[in-house]
Amino acid sequence: MIPRPEYPYPHFARNEWINLNGEWQFERDRAVSGRARGLQNSETLSDKIIVPFCMESDLSGIGDKDFCDCVWYKKSVDIEEKWLAGHKRVFLHIGACDYKTEVYVNGKSAGTHRGGYVSFYFDVTEYLTVGKNIITICAEDRTRSCNQPSGKQSHRYESYGCSYTRTTGIWQTVWLESTPEEYIESAKYYPNIKDSSVSIVVKAHCEDGAVVSASAAFDGKEQGSASAVVCGGTAILKIALGELHLWDIGKGNLYGLTLNCGEDTVESYFGMRSVTVDKDGAIILNGRRIFQRLVLDQGFYPDGIYTASCEDELINDIKRSMAMGFEGARLHEKVFEPRFLYHCDRLGYIVWGEHANWGLDVYRPEAYKGYVSEWSEIVERDFIHPAIIGWCPFNETQTNQDGDLITDIVALTKRLDTTRPVIDSSGWTHVKGATDIMDWHDYDQNPETFKARYESVANGNPIDNQRNHFPIYPTFISEYGGIKWDVNSNLSNAWGYGNAPATEEEFKERFKGLTESLLFNKFITGLCYTQLTDVEQETNGLYTYDRKPKFDVDFFKEILSQKASCEE
Repeated sequence: MIPRPEYPYPHFARNEWINLNGEWQFERDRAVSGRARGLQNSETLSDKIIVPFCMESDLSGIGDKDFCDCVWYKKSVDIEEKWLAGHKRVFLHIGACDYKTEVYVNGKSAGTHRGGYVSFYFDVTEYLTVGKNIITICAEDRTRSCNQPSGKQSHRYESYGCSYTRTTGIWQTVWLESTPEEYIESAKYYPNIKDSSVSIVVKAHCEDGAVVSASAAFDGKEQGSASAVVCGGTAILKIALGELHLWDIGKGNLYGLTLNCGEDTVESYFGMRSVTVDKDGAIILNGRRIFQRLVLDQGFYPDGIYTASCEDELINDIKRSMAMGFEGARLHEKVFEPRFLYHCDRLGYIVWGEHANWGLDVYRPEAYKGYVSEWSEIVERDFIHPAIIGWCPFNETQTNQDGDLITDIVALTKRLDTTRPVIDSSGWTHVKGATDIMDWHDYDQNPETFKARYESVANGNPIDNQRNHFPIYPTFISEYGGIKWDVNSNLSNAWGYGNAPATEEEFKERFKGLTESLLFNKFITGLCYTQLTDVEQETNGLYTYDRKPKFDVDFFKEILSQKASCEE
């Protein structure tokens, strides 16, 4: 059976595709000498691996957790004549490959990509032949260079603190896809809930004068259609919807959307909702002020590291969070796969899109190289997901950060997406005037001093900190809690924030006190508890690493379901 057999892009689906997951030839290239040794042209490599799981994972069949600056993959693929007949194009897609990737088809380089967290593809038509074809992928991953984002991947041999097992090379689905000569490249959707319409901006690979059409449906009922002529590779359409069904928290109302350009057909979807921020830093969803009840989700799995073993695990993590009363998540120090975001869309689960900036020294001018292009790709790819209510390109940057890099990335994000708020750098060192929401991270374990601090902020006193040169009045506490609770009490390197409670009752009182301090403060507009699950030695999850609840889930739901003071 092919692992992760589902189509990776539910927001942009075509019928003609081949899933290339499963067994590939594999070779570790610790000295990065593979090209000199001719691995790109060889027919065999020395080992085997199960794609899309990284070599460090058990599911890969390898489980090698040591540093490796380069890895190689090779697979033989049969291409039928119908895929190359006429004027068709064939694209090789890679869901994610950490970090710098070069693809060879039958020994010839078909393209390179820099970035370990976002999907990319190459047109490989001219390199293919009918019958047997050899696809070779080389991935260089210099995690310790400080010149590339690596998230929570450990820079030591071992995992420690809140740094975990690395992910090298391919960690999301690889697939081939066939399109006509003229095809739809991408699409963005702009819902307008005031006039019950959706505007669609389509980029198409075709001659000017071609026609792009779109039709929308809800629950199988037709809702409207439109068409437009392509000019300069772009077509702009507007569909007036027959019925308005709002996408909202816990209500993942999705409209189906079919896009056509010539012989190309793409199945997609969209949600009707609006997101703004008011003067107090609160999220306004569909014209209603909400209180963000979020949990920190790091997207690590015991057997697959960065990659869930199956789609059900993606769904179940969302349901585990919702069962405790959380309504969304900060997707933390990792770019989550489109399949996960689809289920957030479907279930009405709000999330913040974040890059894995840890490991990147944002003081160095070299930090611009690679980061700008990859973040642009992330925002462009995930723009269509209604579940994403904001962007956070950086998290906990250092005090000597290059402020120009931060402000430039915020400005770029706003140009790419005019519909969502942006937090410049979550939690620590903000750049004055760069953020739409002032957030803060606070792991004080004492509910009394924690409560007093934010009552003081509500009374006009800034947070006392050494990381900024201007007053900070946070309205969104985007990391708090992190209460250490090792259910097994057998991890010699167990890690969490502050002192662990002595009893279950003490844990619950601490959670209740910290959480209600934020819920019942009129100045605070959102919270994000650290965290959903344990990750390896980090034991401050509400679930264990193997997804077992540490406490009765109803306890958390009862507290979080209380009306917040800032809510309408």
